[in-house]
Amino acid sequence: MQILGKFTVKAPIQTLWSTLLEPETIGTCLPGAEKVEKIDQKTYDTVVKQKVGPIKVKLAFRNVLTVVQPPTHLELVGEGEDMTKLGHIKQKTTIDLKDLGNGEVEVSYESEVDVVGKLAMFGDRIMKSKAKDVEKEFTKNLAEKLKNLS
Repeated sequence: MQILGKFTVKAPIQTLWSTLLEPETIGTCLPGAEKVEKIDQKTYDTVVKQKVGPIKVKLAFRNVLTVVQPPTHLELVGEGEDMTKLGHIKQKTTIDLKDLGNGEVEVSYESEVDVVGKLAMFGDRIMKSKAKDVEKEFTKNLAEKLKNLS
């Protein structure tokens, strides 16, 4: 399943870049995040709780930054599973930051996500809808965090 998105935040590009790579930022901005732990410069372990369709999942996964080109581009791969054994997820994500001027940055992302197990029964439509909801809340939380940094 492919998930694409784009949003704009008000912040200098370097501030946004630095903020996005901090586990505390992801932990406080990502809806449902229970844990974001930096293992090393490129590896993060994450536990996220979400409701997908009628079921609740608690995903534990590891993300590894594979390409880092400050302050505009990064790629990461991740793999994990629901802690109640409802499914397994693999993902590859590309994130690009584009300075729009006037203190605004456009963030675009593209994720290729493979889901197996009971989670896969929800299909692309429900999973993409859930991803959009998470994006909206993440964007709102990130904008608030960046406002507090200024």
